[in-house]
Amino acid sequence: MVGAVVFDMDGVILDSEQLVVRSWQKIAGKYGIENIEGFCMAALGLNREAAKKLFVRMYDGRYGDEEMYEVLKAEMASEFHRAAADGELVLKHGVADTLKLIRDKNIPCALATSTRKEVVTMELTNLGVIDYFDKLICGDMVERSKPAPDIFLKACGELGVAPENAFAVEDSYNGVRAAHSAGMKVVMIPDLVQPDAEMREKALIRFDNMDGFKEYIMKLVTA
Repeated sequence: MVGAVVFDMDGVILDSEQLVVRSWQKIAGKYGIENIEGFCMAALGLNREAAKKLFVRMYDGRYGDEEMYEVLKAEMASEFHRAAADGELVLKHGVADTLKLIRDKNIPCALATSTRKEVVTMELTNLGVIDYFDKLICGDMVERSKPAPDIFLKACGELGVAPENAFAVEDSYNGVRAAHSAGMKVVMIPDLVQPDAEMREKALIRFDNMDGFKEYIMKLVTA
């Protein structure tokens, strides 16, 4: 049964995570911040507040407090959006066809992303896919960030579907943990990080790319 599909955005719908890392690398080079890649990997799936606390904790205040993080984050975001405006932000392979299939089969569809709604709306609109989603649940709409299950529970609630009847499509460890805690059928399509033993246990199924998930859904709805 495919009661609904709830997608993460960054690294699943959008090919954005490499662009985020490159943007952070530029800012890190400017300020002499070490191992920014480690921070980026650890922050995958976290909302803005959780990522800010992680940054201060990881670097033990060496690069300033939470206020300084906001300065760095703003510079990173400016670099990211400049690159996006230059065409570097694109959909992941197979996403458009998968979203079209889900719509054509009348399967309820939502987005559950830690990114703020203002940014989500802009990016999905610019890439022409916002209308495929019945609901957008964003990082500034829930109190607790992934890996807490709140965002997925809210998505299922707004779609009117029990979590156990819905698929969650994720790429990050924190996202997989959140969807699993919500009681959903977790699909992992790795992007920057490959599944470890914990991820293999928590994910119902894994695919190398979105094409695999599209074929899986097609089989379920035609069985």
